[in-house]
Amino acid sequence: MQIMKFVNRIGILLLTTTLLTSCGEYGKLVKGTDFDAKYRAAVGYYEEKSYSRAIQLFENLILHYHGKEHAEDISWYYGMSLLAERDYYSAGYQFRTFYKRYPYSERAEEALYLAADCKYHESPDYYLDQRLTKEAIEAYESFVDRYPNSIHIPEINTHLDELRGKLMRKDYEIAYGYYLTENYHAAYVSLQDFLDNYPDTPYKEQAMFYMLASGYEYGINSQEMKMRERLQQVVNDFDRFNTSFHDSKYLSQAQTYYSKAKAAIAKLEAANK
Repeated sequence: MQIMKFVNRIGILLLTTTLLTSCGEYGKLVKGTDFDAKYRAAVGYYEEKSYSRAIQLFENLILHYHGKEHAEDISWYYGMSLLAERDYYSAGYQFRTFYKRYPYSERAEEALYLAADCKYHESPDYYLDQRLTKEAIEAYESFVDRYPNSIHIPEINTHLDELRGKLMRKDYEIAYGYYLTENYHAAYVSLQDFLDNYPDTPYKEQAMFYMLASGYEYGINSQEMKMRERLQQVVNDFDRFNTSFHDSKYLSQAQTYYSKAKAAIAKLEAANK
């Protein structure tokens, strides 16, 4: 037992000594001016998947080798190292830079694709600001315009569906939010715009129902001179909803709004005779 403990201690001591020596040598390499040695070491670290060390060395090398031999390789390996570390913002910037500097490189297409793919990975959940989602869509579409026969097209199409789905969900939640906060006019207009923009949306049933409900609440609380016109729109909206979703779980509630709208219209007409 004592022998095993001694062996373990020796092993830990040797490992610690090796790491300290390695760290010391790495620090000297980073601070040194032997750029050829730095380049060889950076590529070695990249191939060993020691990406954080490779990144620091490649950052040292980029300016020194700008316009010289190895410049393209350094730029590429640097971007790939950042990507491996999931630093999508920095990697995307690096791949866009690579594409601009080396547009005729055999890696140019892949660089532009990876730049767009980094944007995809930066895209947040639907309930957050969707600026990056829109940028990712634009980046993918730009890539497809330039490389319509790329092997990445099927994957891009899948990602585009996902990204557009986020925008759709975001727009629906915004419109539905107006209904929840009883801003019925804004809800009606927003839901109508949503249905116009996304005619095949999976949220069509909900959107049509809440548009009808918002239309009723907005209409019934309008001034008398506008009430009849707005309630008649509720009747029309119900007819469309009933045609599209005659077995909807919302149908009973929709029929209640329809009946109330019809009754209010009849009352208005009787009062004006």
